Amino acid sequence: MDEKKDKGLQGNEKIETAIAALQQEASEEMLAHTLTVIRRRMKEGGQFIVDVEPQPTSAQMSLKTITTPDGALWWMAFTSFEEELKGADNVKSTFLADIEKIFEAALSVPQIKGIIINPWNRTIMLDKKLIKIIKPR
Repeated sequence: MDEKKDKGLQGNEKIETAIAALQQEASEEMLAHTLTVIRRRMKEGGQFIVDVEPQPTSAQMSLKTITTPDGALWWMAFTSFEEELKGADNVKSTFLADIEKIFEAALSVPQIKGIIINPWNRTIMLDKKLIKIIKPR
């Protein structure tokens, strides 16, 4: 294990590997495998890096969103700092969040379509249907 890596991120390379395999072979079996890997990391107490932005009307922060061409709003999450740094923004405010808590929040926010993991490289778009497969209520 990489000792320099935050404890909550150790093991997320398994997610990156599963996503890369899914990108190579887009099949239902590979999708099921990738969702299983994400579920395992969630159950192990794994974390993602999330971008936050200040809310001008309050002292709170909110998760940064990305809008897809169809107009849907998605949250972004990253498996590692390397994945996060591949993005367009240079200056970011980030924090580590439990995978399970991010999924719970996404399911409870009506405006959000889902979560895009690693939007710049090893990408998977988890809509609420896929999140519910990973984390049944």
